Amino acid sequence: MIKGVHHIAIGVPDLGQALRFYRDVLGFSVEQETEITEDHAKAGAAVGIPGFAARMAMLQTGNIRIELWQYSKPEQRDRRSDPADLGYPHFALEVEDIEAECQRLSSAGMTFVGPPVDFDPLKAVYGRDPFGNLIELLEVK
Repeated sequence: MIKGVHHIAIGVPDLGQALRFYRDVLGFSVEQETEITEDHAKAGAAVGIPGFAARMAMLQTGNIRIELWQYSKPEQRDRRSDPADLGYPHFALEVEDIEAECQRLSSAGMTFVGPPVDFDPLKAVYGRDPFGNLIELLEVK
């Protein structure tokens, strides 16, 4: 029986910078931070990459967790997507006062496709975090 979504994982090139954005700017709290070394056989078996090395942080706010991964082995590849691509192209954060949040997040390094769009009773806009990952902001009126 599925109980619900536990977390969404995001690959980042710099865990420290990602923590400063997701924790300090978006307001997530850090539940766990771990360094996984090449000799951690269980971790390699779980993700299907024997001998990998990475740093990881699990963050939480409201009803969502974000798991940030910075791999050092194997070398990371840039596979960020566009909204029309297959896979997991974005996640959405519900906000209050979407216009104010866009201004605040823009000054913290996010870029947006344009101003929020009013779909009455929703407002939404896509943006990219400082690493280029898509995040939708959604205001439910």
